[in-house]
Amino acid sequence: MPSKTLPPPLKPGDLLRVITPSGALREFEAFERSVEIWRSRGYRVEISPQIDDKWGYLAGTDESRRQQLAAAWQDPDCRGILCSRGGFGSTRILEDWNWPNSGVPKWLIGFSDITALLWSLYTAGISGVHGPVLTTLVDESDWSIERLFDWVESSSFAPLKGCGWGGGVVTGTLLPGNLTVATHLLGTPILPHLNGVILALEDVTEAPYRIDRMLTQWRLSGALSQVCGIALGGFTRCEAPPTVSSFSVEEVLRDRLGDLGIPVVSDLPFGHDSPNAALPVGIEVILDGDAGILAIAP
Repeated sequence: MPSKTLPPPLKPGDLLRVITPSGALREFEAFERSVEIWRSRGYRVEISPQIDDKWGYLAGTDESRRQQLAAAWQDPDCRGILCSRGGFGSTRILEDWNWPNSGVPKWLIGFSDITALLWSLYTAGISGVHGPVLTTLVDESDWSIERLFDWVESSSFAPLKGCGWGGGVVTGTLLPGNLTVATHLLGTPILPHLNGVILALEDVTEAPYRIDRMLTQWRLSGALSQVCGIALGGFTRCEAPPTVSSFSVEEVLRDRLGDLGIPVVSDLPFGHDSPNAALPVGIEVILDGDAGILAIAP
């Protein structure tokens, strides 16, 4: 398990750089309004000139997106990297990628496809934030926005309450991410060591049989036998068509995860649809499978 390093707390006046490392930017109004949220808190936000490049469904070529990431990471004045959106593409720029030594570590904030960057950074020993991107932040509730700023400015982490499945209480290392993206990291060097990990997963617009297929792959690979707890966020818009015979996504999650003999908590308020509560990557947390609570370890 790599030792995690928290970047220094952010403060008004700090420079943040915006990149699009995955899918092409489409939601321009939401993007601009989310940037303004950061600026209204006193941050200097610098947007990459390649922010709206397009190459097929990607935000520019792999090399262009890799250069955006490298330039932001190596900028000595930059204190944090804000990802504009998810989509697909971050795994492509991680081929032959090593995080350059930037001196002071920086915050990396995003979710969905940004899972690959967050987990890669975690293997390098640096904690990022699984939280709203700049096309979704404006749609978050006030408490969710404040939660994000509380963490990056003062490392404050309010407990989250969900539905406990039992299994007792465990302390472990929090590793949040998108199920689909994380599944495609299995068998790659990007996948962190999972011993002692509390896996926090969410997804969107995946039919129940696809959720089943992915979780079955996790079971067959042996990966789920390594984790010590599972925290489940939103699995939204994951219903099967009404004309198709199917399990519900809730039934699939129970079937594939309920027999692991570890604490499981579902219905936690993070994921693709608001609220998307910010979750730090790589910090020690407590998962109470009986009370249904995820909290930072003392």
